[in-house]
Amino acid sequence: MFKLSLIPMGTIMRAIAVTIGSLTATLPATAQQHAHTHGRMTLDVAVDVQSIALAIESPLESFLGFERAPRTDTEHKGVADMVAHLNAADQLFQPDPAAACKLSKVDLTSSALGLGTKKEEVHPHSHGDDDEKRHDHTDDEHANINVDIVFTCARATETRFIDVKLFDTYPRIRTIDVQVAAPQGQFKRVLQPSTSRLSLMN
Repeated sequence: MFKLSLIPMGTIMRAIAVTIGSLTATLPATAQQHAHTHGRMTLDVAVDVQSIALAIESPLESFLGFERAPRTDTEHKGVADMVAHLNAADQLFQPDPAAACKLSKVDLTSSALGLGTKKEEVHPHSHGDDDEKRHDHTDDEHANINVDIVFTCARATETRFIDVKLFDTYPRIRTIDVQVAAPQGQFKRVLQPSTSRLSLMN
């Protein structure tokens, strides 16, 4: 059973990476083949006693329609709108009200847009095991965005679902591959526009 009750908030995202990494290793290969497929994104969810943490990895194209630095006024506005929407993550992800959650942190990272400090958002083809888990791509370079979100909750373990509103705001997103680590267990889900409520009940 997954539990992070003794882990400080400052290290929760590192704990997610470890937990989700071990979960990913147990999943079929087909669940790991979409890290850079346009219209498809990955979402890792970790539920602690008093927090829910989300980690998104997605091609920029799914949010913006392009995968590079903006060049026109329209593209600059598109980036600004995306950043504003993602920073208001409680409008895009709505945990079960029973958990009494409040958005406490949003970090955006994309080398192509100059956001954050991670270095792998624009990357060439690689054959490493780690790369296969996080990045599925061709010999072309692809630009990703990573979004780390933390909700602080009074009763996080009572969360039965999270309503995901990304499809309404970003119609280019067609599929979200989800991996969950929660007190109920570790499992995966696939969300689409017609099934956008993420159930946390295994």
